[in-house]
Amino acid sequence: MKLLGSIFLLTMAFLLIGCGTSSNNNVINGNWTASLTDSSGAPAFGFNTTLQSNGSGGVTVSNLTFTTANPCFASGSTATGGFTLSGTTNGVTTGGFQMTIQSGSPVVSGSNALALQGTLNNNTVSGTWTLTGTSPGCSGSGSFTMNKV
Repeated sequence: MKLLGSIFLLTMAFLLIGCGTSSNNNVINGNWTASLTDSSGAPAFGFNTTLQSNGSGGVTVSNLTFTTANPCFASGSTATGGFTLSGTTNGVTTGGFQMTIQSGSPVVSGSNALALQGTLNNNTVSGTWTLTGTSPGCSGSGSFTMNKV
């Protein structure tokens, strides 16, 4: 009887471990839309993208498309990201998020980088952004919100 109880407990532990680790990291996976405002609250940038967790803290960023015209990022811009799961409480998943968008190559619009640093709260990421660049008008900072669509 003790053996049967031990087997049951061990099986339940493996099931809980398996469910708890994979599904929460996947909360970042999907299509996202972002709105960035400058320090005065005026719209600065907008973009759509697809995010995919690699399970070890990295995030693959694909299908990056700016929805606002801007001189800082030509087609061919690349992005990298990261996501650190904090936990899930009462069905709300939270974690740290960072993403960097680098201007394309060949560098037609200068060497520009947009860095986002924020916090995931279920299907929304909010935080701050900083743009540094060599192109005229390609510097600044503000806040952003990304929503999973």
